[in-house]
Amino acid sequence: MPPCAQLTINTSTLIVTLLLSTLILPCAPLQTSRAQDNAPPQTIQQPTQTPTPADGEEVERIDTDLATILLSATDKKRRFVTTLKAEDVRVLEDGVEQRIASFERETDAPLSLALLVDTSASQEKVLRDEQTAAIAFVRSVLRPQTDSASVLSFTGITRLDQPPTSDATLLLAAVEKLKVEYTQANPVCDPDNDVPDDERLRCRTGVFDSIVVAVREVLSKTSERTRRAIILLSDGDDTSSRTRIYQAVEHAVRHNTVVYSIGIRDRHFKEGEMRRDYLRRLAEETGGRAFFPKDARDLSEVFAQIERELRSQYLITYTPLNRARDGSFRKLQIEITTPALRKEKLRLLYRQGYYARQTQKSER
Repeated sequence: MPPCAQLTINTSTLIVTLLLSTLILPCAPLQTSRAQDNAPPQTIQQPTQTPTPADGEEVERIDTDLATILLSATDKKRRFVTTLKAEDVRVLEDGVEQRIASFERETDAPLSLALLVDTSASQEKVLRDEQTAAIAFVRSVLRPQTDSASVLSFTGITRLDQPPTSDATLLLAAVEKLKVEYTQANPVCDPDNDVPDDERLRCRTGVFDSIVVAVREVLSKTSERTRRAIILLSDGDDTSSRTRIYQAVEHAVRHNTVVYSIGIRDRHFKEGEMRRDYLRRLAEETGGRAFFPKDARDLSEVFAQIERELRSQYLITYTPLNRARDGSFRKLQIEITTPALRKEKLRLLYRQGYYARQTQKSER
């Protein structure tokens, strides 16, 4: 990246739970307009530890006047069930049954996707397979003028390689350019060398920080009418995040973002491990799924499954009986009520809850 001036962006009121100053080091400001589709990659500073909102500051909340849930259902053979009706399910919020206002297949809603790719040393031998599968996914899922996607890569630092765009050519080019720059052989990664901390971060892995950055800097700025999803390719072995895993999950949930985790790493890489527990938690608590492909063929099938799921979801809406705008977390539960379907033991995938809107002082 050529030298360029530093630009400080102050995020104060609309960044949920992460009220901090964001330092971006691009040659142009971070934007998502079509004029910036082919902007150069941008390095984004990682979140600091999450502070509490200051007095007088408001955080963005989900409006409880109408709650929405995206639901996927699969049978024992992992096939998507696309014939459910409103009378087949019931929705509970904090254990109280809610009256469903609408229940419909969500097959054509616009998508806002973020490909979030781990480019730390543990991915060096498998990155080519990831690129091949991701390219096929982009070509298959992206609908011009309807869907948008972005590409981000991360070590201990997250980089925006391609801002949101509907142009598949730009996305494919960004995926092709991904590479592992800081391998174990890089002098910067030698613990015996005197290297600045911000540079040594490039030898580490900040999975949780990267989730927050992808939501905060990219997906939270997309239309609320789109379905937001992160496709995370990583071994989940976080070595540098300041954000805790529960905070990353919370940030995704607050911004209606589903995480699909794809667990992948160089099996011959000696340091660290595959953190299946982290990858599953990131996915399942946001309404997504975690996958652990064994080889390149499996990886391609995983992307195909994610595409099918994005086109096989139900959208449920209801007005919560609890009208309090207190900013509290509301736990969700969906149950199958039809006896015949209960016997099928369907697996239901949906986010585990949401945050109620908090009344602003001016509304009191």
